[in-house]
Amino acid sequence: MLEGKLVNLRAIEKEDVDFQFACVNQINFWGEYTHPPYEQIPKWYLMQLAENPNDFQKVIEFKVFIIEKKDGTKIGLIWHHTNRPYGTMEIGCFLVPSERGKGYGAEATQLMVDYLFLSKDIVRIDICTNVRNKPAQRALEKAGFRVEGTIRKHQLVRGVWNDFYLLGILREEWKEPRILTRTT
Repeated sequence: MLEGKLVNLRAIEKEDVDFQFACVNQINFWGEYTHPPYEQIPKWYLMQLAENPNDFQKVIEFKVFIIEKKDGTKIGLIWHHTNRPYGTMEIGCFLVPSERGKGYGAEATQLMVDYLFLSKDIVRIDICTNVRNKPAQRALEKAGFRVEGTIRKHQLVRGVWNDFYLLGILREEWKEPRILTRTT
């Protein structure tokens, strides 16, 4: 478990599949700035990922974490995966709509950045966000990310092609953990 001041991150388990299923298959969870999956993600697929994470990770090194408030309430998902063969990481994060704008996403992102730079031999972490998603951009900037460019017409969001920013943070910009300690 990765512990912050506001939230904790923990690896997804079988017991979390119902929460994950409810989140990823609700259009409101994805918000107005990104697209939901084009088809419903089947519960059996999520269950298989939770039951056999090592099998899936061998292929693309993909890991999902539950974002929990300190009282144990599940409020979102954050994940990372390797961009092979380059050894960089890409992350993504979503919170349930009622918990947005409270600092949870910024802290969860910072926890993930600290965790990845402490535990992986990587030089950078990437994330993309809709150019209109100013709250996400502020949260990412708090975690040290910088806008590096615009990906034009990156996602079809509710029938309209949207541009996205590519943001990144380099190991030398990160320098040291902000929340986690090196012994975590």
